[in-house]
Amino acid sequence: SRTGGHFSSNLGVVELTIALHYIFNTPEDRLIWDVGHQSYPHKILTGRRDKMSGLRQYNGIAGFPKRSESIYDSFGVGHSSTSISAAVGMAIASRLLKSDRKSIAIIGDGAMTAGMAFEALNHAGDIEDINLLIILNDNDMSISPNVGGLSNYLVKILSSQFYASVREGSKQILKRMPTMRELAKRTEEHMKGMVIPGTLFEELGFNYIGPIDGHDLPNLLSTLKNMKVLEGPQFLHIITQKGRGFPSAENNPCTYHGVTAFDPKTGKMVAKKAIVPTYTQVFSDWLCDMAAHDEKLIGITPAMREGSGLVNFSKLFPERYIDVGIAEQHSVTLAAGLACEGLKPVVAIYSSFLQRAYDQLIHDVALQNLPVLFAIDRGGLVGADGPTHSGCFDLSYLRCIPNILVMTPADENECRQMLSTGFNYKGPSAVRYPRGCGSGIVIDPNLTTLTIGKAKLSRQGSKIAILVFGTLLTVALKVADKLDATVINMRFVKPLDIDMILQIATQHKLLVTIEENVIMGGAGSAVNESLYANKNTVSVLNLGLPDSFINHGDTAMLLTQCGLDVDGIVNSITNHLENIT
Repeated sequence: SRTGGHFSSNLGVVELTIALHYIFNTPEDRLIWDVGHQSYPHKILTGRRDKMSGLRQYNGIAGFPKRSESIYDSFGVGHSSTSISAAVGMAIASRLLKSDRKSIAIIGDGAMTAGMAFEALNHAGDIEDINLLIILNDNDMSISPNVGGLSNYLVKILSSQFYASVREGSKQILKRMPTMRELAKRTEEHMKGMVIPGTLFEELGFNYIGPIDGHDLPNLLSTLKNMKVLEGPQFLHIITQKGRGFPSAENNPCTYHGVTAFDPKTGKMVAKKAIVPTYTQVFSDWLCDMAAHDEKLIGITPAMREGSGLVNFSKLFPERYIDVGIAEQHSVTLAAGLACEGLKPVVAIYSSFLQRAYDQLIHDVALQNLPVLFAIDRGGLVGADGPTHSGCFDLSYLRCIPNILVMTPADENECRQMLSTGFNYKGPSAVRYPRGCGSGIVIDPNLTTLTIGKAKLSRQGSKIAILVFGTLLTVALKVADKLDATVINMRFVKPLDIDMILQIATQHKLLVTIEENVIMGGAGSAVNESLYANKNTVSVLNLGLPDSFINHGDTAMLLTQCGLDVDGIVNSITNHLENIT
């Protein structure tokens, strides 16, 4: 309630977390939390209760499991659907190392929509001699609401060692009678399938148990105790409620999924009144306006309707709104298919999540030069969510792809104009914008486009020219006032305004590039390459994010740490000038 963070999902796993740590020998037995946003009870139980006041704060504990933070955090996470693969790897390692250590993956029903989860299930179910337990935390009733007396009774039978022994013994006897073995298998599946919905997981090779009430601690304890001694890949399906025990979160689990500071007595959030719109809101408004203008627009999101700003669009244009679930790869190739048929897809996606669909971006969109617009939110540092969610690499991994148009708006008005520019471009395009609010500039309500590949002179100075990619323009202008520098708002990472770069290079002693992206391979590197190709030897200083992962904390503080505040940039330029004179 003080620091903000993920809330309703953590309330939903309190009993499960207690049961897991009680039954299993952690940290020797490995707990792997999928996504990790539900790991707060786990952190509290593993020696970090007194550090929770610093959750997601600078130099405080992370909002996700982190191996460097605790030996109880078996696997670092932040993105979804990785837990089963990691658990399978650990289980195989345990077998090879002659250890009886257990590997337990806890994954939500939302994360189970991702292909990676099923790839891992398909592999794991084929390995009979591993100590692996997959726990499906079904908190949306999306798979089955079948929790009742008969189901609970069957769970007790199926999770017992006696049943497992009889089942395995029968397998051995029937090995020599394949027809009878197949009949027995089908009979068992039919009987279980009448009461429990686990046929799919049984077919994948798992011993499926459930569903059971994930808030019934005694039943959880007895079931996990029984399953602990079973051999081979096991699958436990539990039903939980997001926000359990906090009425406001129970009634509005989505609203309380990620919270700002709030009053724990009333549940009322302490909302900071935004004076200017966020970039996400700018995109949201543009999407609805453009959809009203062009009926071919299709909005796509991989399970980030709220975060990416598609709530209003989904209500106004439900037939043109597609939420594919946590399936980034599918979302991109789906967009490619839509584009092939003359529609105009807009994929709203976080920068760090687009990384998961890089092959699809290249192979399915760019290679075919299809008109798909990527509205890339959370470009640059994201603050409290930390390195798993920071968009530090997108300019580097996008600009090397042929055919794609890459734009970095300096303010919210340019963001709107660039979205229109990309939407009307006859090929793949990307508009990359940060989390948070803009500078408060007046936004033109029209759907105006920009001239592709043209930068803009923002300030005329002498000797030093600062080439800015993105929203650090406001910082650069303050730096320029101190150093009497020229400032160029580059706007386009690809194609670069090479004519402007060469012109500025002949008029200045030093070019400085600034971007909220890693320096390696970023926009500054593109400037270096263009100068080298044109045999221009002007001195260049590239400023951006370092070759390291940047921890969570206040974004302004992190930018200062990276030397991307006014004083840091002035010092870097001054020191560089001293070295070249």
